[in-house]
Amino acid sequence: MTMEPAGAAASAEGEFWREGRNVLLQRLEASSDGLSDAEAAERLHRYGPNLAVTSLRRGLPFKIAKRLVEPLIAILLIAALISGATGDWQSLIIIVLIVLASIALDVFQETQAENAVDALRRAVAVQVTALRSGRRVEIPVQDVVAGDVVALHAGDLVPADGLILESHDAMADEAVLTGEPFPVEKLAVPEDSAANGTDSALFGGTSLVAGEVRMLVAATGADTRLGAISRSMQASEPPTAFERGVHGLGMLILRLTGFLVLFVLLTQLARHGLSIESFLFAVALAVGLTPELLPVVMTVTLARGAMRMAQRQVVVKRLSAIHDLGAMDVLCTDKTGTLTEARIAHVGSFGCDGTDSSRVTELARINSRFCSGLRNNLDTALLASAAEDGGAWRPLADLPFDFQRRRSSVLVVKGDEREMIVKGAPEALLALCDRFEQADHNTDRLDDAARARILALIETKGAQGLRLLGVARRPMPSEADALSREDEAGLIFAGCVAFIDPPKASASVAVSQLAAAGVRVKVISGDAAPVVQHLAESLALPARGLMSGEEIATLADAALASRVQQVDLFVRVAPEQKARIVLALRKAGHTVGFIGDGINDAPAIHAADVGLSVEGGTEVAREAAAIVLLAPDLGVLAQGIAEGRRTYANIMKYVRMGTSSNFGNMLSMALASMVLPFLPLNPLQILINNMLYDLSEVGIPFDEADPADLARPRHWDMHAVLRFTLVMGPLSSVFDAATFALLLGVFGAGVEMFRTAWFVESILTQILVIFVIRTAAPCWRSRPHRFLVMTSLGALAAALILALTPLGHPFGFVALPVPVLLAILMIAASYLGLAEMLKPLAMRTARAGPAPIASPSIGAAGQ
Repeated sequence: MTMEPAGAAASAEGEFWREGRNVLLQRLEASSDGLSDAEAAERLHRYGPNLAVTSLRRGLPFKIAKRLVEPLIAILLIAALISGATGDWQSLIIIVLIVLASIALDVFQETQAENAVDALRRAVAVQVTALRSGRRVEIPVQDVVAGDVVALHAGDLVPADGLILESHDAMADEAVLTGEPFPVEKLAVPEDSAANGTDSALFGGTSLVAGEVRMLVAATGADTRLGAISRSMQASEPPTAFERGVHGLGMLILRLTGFLVLFVLLTQLARHGLSIESFLFAVALAVGLTPELLPVVMTVTLARGAMRMAQRQVVVKRLSAIHDLGAMDVLCTDKTGTLTEARIAHVGSFGCDGTDSSRVTELARINSRFCSGLRNNLDTALLASAAEDGGAWRPLADLPFDFQRRRSSVLVVKGDEREMIVKGAPEALLALCDRFEQADHNTDRLDDAARARILALIETKGAQGLRLLGVARRPMPSEADALSREDEAGLIFAGCVAFIDPPKASASVAVSQLAAAGVRVKVISGDAAPVVQHLAESLALPARGLMSGEEIATLADAALASRVQQVDLFVRVAPEQKARIVLALRKAGHTVGFIGDGINDAPAIHAADVGLSVEGGTEVAREAAAIVLLAPDLGVLAQGIAEGRRTYANIMKYVRMGTSSNFGNMLSMALASMVLPFLPLNPLQILINNMLYDLSEVGIPFDEADPADLARPRHWDMHAVLRFTLVMGPLSSVFDAATFALLLGVFGAGVEMFRTAWFVESILTQILVIFVIRTAAPCWRSRPHRFLVMTSLGALAAALILALTPLGHPFGFVALPVPVLLAILMIAASYLGLAEMLKPLAMRTARAGPAPIASPSIGAAGQ
């Protein structure tokens, strides 16, 4: 019989613990005494080292090449080459520098994701005790193979996934995988049966916090659960909302450019034949349609948003995540450490009638203080606010907690009074009692009715998300000075102490703020349904529906994408299922954020449009996240969302202004070239016009956004951009046509005067209309940022000085008569007035898409 590969033997999804001890030993060709040195060496050679997390860093050339094929980057580079070929070396250098800066930023962001995987590698143990050839030896973790038997003690990290063969009071901390702060009891699997749950399994990356175990290694390396997390973090996820938007914009510009260039070349060919000047004119149109400064505007806008978010204790590691945060309409959050404090707190005690009982608390604390053995975090929570002396009670003897009894007992004395106090699992403890204590401390017989009533009370409290410990007592004879297990009978049930991982004080307000901002909150937890439901009620979370990890496992991806939209609470969810939920929501068209703090959250953080973690989270979670909250408070996230939407609104101002303005201007020149005996602007004048207009918009990143832009999630919508462009662009072309008719029909302008006059009218209307269309409100009610005023009016002044003074003679400009200048001012004023009147219609059209703030275009009047 040949042993199956480790992957087939027990993948992370294989649930090896269900096979049973004997079946698993047989399949792995192993024994409970371990492998021989020779067999272990052969398996290590055959299946490779036990490295759950491997770093797959891509080379720099691959990262750069991946970005060069993006449409927007390709368009910019082509424009740069054309500029250089026509002698415009300054434009070539500027565009190339901008592109290189953009690529460098993207490569840096990808490196952050690779760092997350490297951080995961550092969470794994380095040495382990294994049974080899009948003796215990210390071996490196990477030498562990499937079939090995390893010995683990309290404090050891688990090196791989495996089945427990022997257990002595073992408890494991699985928070890195489940996120839950409570230690989990671990039991040996019976020889002749299989385990239904994971109580008999240990997983790589977790740790043993109490007891000892011998474990049969069932899966190593990439086949462990930790390996599955690593693979998911290295997988290529769908593009984020920001990446999809930039790609769509690049394709839109490419189509508009192709249309105009082909149109101009065909008309010039039909009228004059294809000359070098016609070719250069068409090339200049192509460059004129290219938003050369878009990468700079986006980077500056995002960087300014990052600075403002840093003031609110939010660290942005990936700049584009600011946009994604504003576009987010679904936030998935882990429960522990995000909505709760990730600590165990004693929240009260109750007697057998369900009323609060300080006596039960006192009895429990006496037990916790005086019982020997390992003190767990429940004891720590109980004693946190207790007096250190324990009152007048003194300890005489105790029986520490063990997993067979599932309780601890202590014998204490106070004067002539001797009492045994027992604390343990409520149901098991109740079975040892024949009486119960009433509120007045008198006792009564525990008949079937009373027992059923107390059990119902325990079940009700558990459904409220409380972790319970039963407390019982028994008066002991005055001569008693020792305890035995036989003494733990005939007890008086006193009541229960209750614990909870308390909700964060700020979580309820934050959830309300997120709901008001149009963000749906979904809780994804490894905890049980009652606990999660109680938390949702405590936070007033408007939750719909509930799904368990078992249900998720039965659904294909398409079915899951349909279901997750109607469900807000997910319980008993495995780490890999968290990422499935996130991807299913993205497949359904949502922009998804995920916030978590554990290794188990890293795959979902990586899969989300915007991954978030907190400063107190694990290193792996922080490295995987694009945004880290320095204050573990969801309230700052609501502020970050507003900043993201402000950033998006300003980016879209440039996108709409640039595309519609450039399109209107280039459309006017293309149409003019059909009827004019000369080109309306020479190629150099087109490039100067485009460059000055771009510079006028450098102040947009500093502008404020309308309240309506901050109220709801915003998404890139290229159909809305195109509609806006096709409305506002031709509007400016109408005023261009009026300018052409006035210059030729009234003033009889020659070539130089015509070009100069149209250049002045174009740049004047194009820049001033920024103040009209930067807001959906009437322009006189919304003040632009002073830096935007400076850049816009500064660029306009530079353009007018260049065109109307001798400085412009080398570029083909001439002085204009006063009547022509007055006519241009009248045309510009008429255009701005009409743009303000039509703005509500144009912006309602734009709002058909998710983003409202729109900016139009300008052709002659807009440019």
